[in-house]
Amino acid sequence: MSFDKKGQHKETSDLQDKVLFVNRCAKVVKGGRTFSFSALVSVGDGKGRLGIGFGKASDVSDAIRKGTESAMKNVRQYPIGEITIEHEVHGAADGTEVLIKPTEDGTGIIAGSYVRILLEQLGVKNIVAKVLKGRNPANIVRATIAALEQLESAAKAGV
Repeated sequence: MSFDKKGQHKETSDLQDKVLFVNRCAKVVKGGRTFSFSALVSVGDGKGRLGIGFGKASDVSDAIRKGTESAMKNVRQYPIGEITIEHEVHGAADGTEVLIKPTEDGTGIIAGSYVRILLEQLGVKNIVAKVLKGRNPANIVRATIAALEQLESAAKAGV
């Protein structure tokens, strides 16, 4: 373990960050337009740990940095098997729905856009996923996390 400048413990891990989406917002003021940026970032280690963060700033690099820091704080462990997940799950968030199904060995990751990135970072090797409703990246990510949390609750319940 190492220490940062403030003397606090700094966790050294093999988490890899990935920028999922960067949004630019324009505000019209008296002198012209001012731009601000928001970044949706995910971090994962490929061994069942995944975190999501959202950062806002007036500069893209600051927004990404804030999103990465937020994602590092929100890292959670999800129960995944060696080949795939244990059972089918369905997640929803703000009108967006995601369906995730286990498959047999050799299938690979069959999923679209943001769901694929999250499942790759989680470390799942064989899985099928489908975004049933919605196109908003933040809601797709939240719905995917909601589905993965159902795996965790079923593992605790002993199903």
